[in-house]
Amino acid sequence: MEGVSVRKIKKICVFCGANSGKDVAFVNTAFHLGEVLGKRKIDLVYGGGKLGLMGCVSTAVAQHERQVLGIIPSAFTINNLVGETCGKEIKVATMQERLVMMMELSDAFIALPGGFATLEELFQMISWAQLSIHNKPIGVLNINGFFNGLLSFVDHAVKQEFITPRARKILISATTADELVDKLQAFRFESDPALSKLKWSPSSSQKEKLDLTLRL
Repeated sequence: MEGVSVRKIKKICVFCGANSGKDVAFVNTAFHLGEVLGKRKIDLVYGGGKLGLMGCVSTAVAQHERQVLGIIPSAFTINNLVGETCGKEIKVATMQERLVMMMELSDAFIALPGGFATLEELFQMISWAQLSIHNKPIGVLNINGFFNGLLSFVDHAVKQEFITPRARKILISATTADELVDKLQAFRFESDPALSKLKWSPSSSQKEKLDLTLRL
């Protein structure tokens, strides 16, 4: 990455499925991502528990002696629904509180294959970046073309002028863990001049309407 300024990333939040998926490559790549983070001395923030791809990536990071933080709604801990978190665990009351805490405690975000919850988390972070609530890099690890349809849809929305070319740059993609982390480190946030003027303070009426409960 000669000649490119590198962003210092100490903690990456990973969004991914609590299932393993149909393709064994999903599991293998989740483990490999955890190994890459560990070797690069990057700590993990994730949704807690040990199910599916979430368990794979958290186990691999812990095996490389990096810190693992699971942020989990208290409802999921009843009857050990999602298994034991691999590392430190913070319990929160709501899904929204969980996502806000993930945003605050992480330097970047990666989405692996997953379902509705993974997509919600990914697009929430993208929309918050577009609104200049944060300026942290966001990427998808496109394992065996899993996100091809999603990326094509986003590009279609750009062509139909619902997403601006500037906002499209927020979402990074790569097919390998090393390439994706490199791209996250090289990311340079380009804010929308109008949206960057929004004031996301506790007294902001916009913030109250969105109920983001931010502490920035």
